Amino acid sequence: MIFLFAVVAGLTVQLWLAGRQAAHIISHMGTVPPAFAANISLEQHRTAARYSLARLGVERWDLVLGSAVLLGWTLAGGLGWLDNAMASIGLGTLWHGVALVIGVVLVGSLIDLPLSIWRTFGVEARFGFNRTTPGGFAKDRLLGLVLGLILGVPLVAAILRLMARAGDLWWLWAWLLWIAFSLFITWAYPIWIAPLFNKFKALDDTALRTRLEGLLQRCGFTSNGMFVMDGSRRSAHGNAYFTGFGANKRIVFFDTLLDGLEADEVEAVLAHELGHFKRRHVVKMLAISALMSLLGLALLGWLAGQQWFYAGLGVARPGNAAALVLFMLVMPVFTVFVSPLLARLSRRHEFEADDFAAAQTDPKHLISGLVKMYRDNASTLTPDPLYSAFHHSHPPAPVRIAHLSSKIPA
Repeated sequence: MIFLFAVVAGLTVQLWLAGRQAAHIISHMGTVPPAFAANISLEQHRTAARYSLARLGVERWDLVLGSAVLLGWTLAGGLGWLDNAMASIGLGTLWHGVALVIGVVLVGSLIDLPLSIWRTFGVEARFGFNRTTPGGFAKDRLLGLVLGLILGVPLVAAILRLMARAGDLWWLWAWLLWIAFSLFITWAYPIWIAPLFNKFKALDDTALRTRLEGLLQRCGFTSNGMFVMDGSRRSAHGNAYFTGFGANKRIVFFDTLLDGLEADEVEAVLAHELGHFKRRHVVKMLAISALMSLLGLALLGWLAGQQWFYAGLGVARPGNAAALVLFMLVMPVFTVFVSPLLARLSRRHEFEADDFAAAQTDPKHLISGLVKMYRDNASTLTPDPLYSAFHHSHPPAPVRIAHLSSKIPA
């Protein structure tokens, strides 16, 4: 009953917030906020509103479907049925557990597939952002599936073996394994994983590269290079990011971003990203993630030995794999109300990175670059404050621009 109440409460709150967001966007469709009026037309503002509303429609269906699937796996007995069906295959205990975990993940991916197709070929295509072909979409999904199996099967097998053989403190060893795995993926992503999905080439604009290298030198940042990613092959959205760590640190620009911004704006955007590095935001978020995963695994270590944990969630036969799957399914229900705290911390980090960028470059350049990105990505300029506080990792556009404007010298 506690679980059912949490599911219903979480779904109700999120649908209510989505309704607030839709109403707020609709009520402000007729006027471009003053800070953006010189660069974003009324029609562009209305298009961004319609785009946000379309994405909200998919989000609502995703919330309802996700809750229904969760109840199907648990209280309706779906996980118990799959467990019994796999038991008839005659796999050993370890590989039966691996098959159960992977089976739940694969079924979830299949259930999510129609919504993914709707997002890509419905919403994104309708507003001119999608550039993915059906063949490319299928290739990405299959490649992601194969990569997930290659990386996931050994990890799940190792965790289940620890649960069976490492004693009461198995969860501590599992946490250390998880941290090592996460660090390995972060290190390997730029050189082994990302190139499987996109093409990367060194930034070949000599003037821009020289300018950006000067900024990196001033900020004391070393990387393995600056690269341009063929983001335009899949989407018209633009972005930039850091990836990797140690000798594998890379700066990546979407080609769509470079096509839309001037050199001084690109420099300001990079200065913002460097602000995250200088303020150690990545390290802080990794530490928070590590702490949360440690607490989560410790909780799983206790729950795995409680009969009511299985019986109350529709599983008649306790087991390590069942405990692991139930925990993966159920924990998001009880942590959904933690997300506003993490979102608030992330928004604070964004302000700090903006402050750093404003100190290293002209804040007017970051403002103009951000406004172009809001325009080109059809980002809503008028989000509902409560919805934004709950969901958004970045400050609302008007708040962020106002904050940066206050940094412009008088």
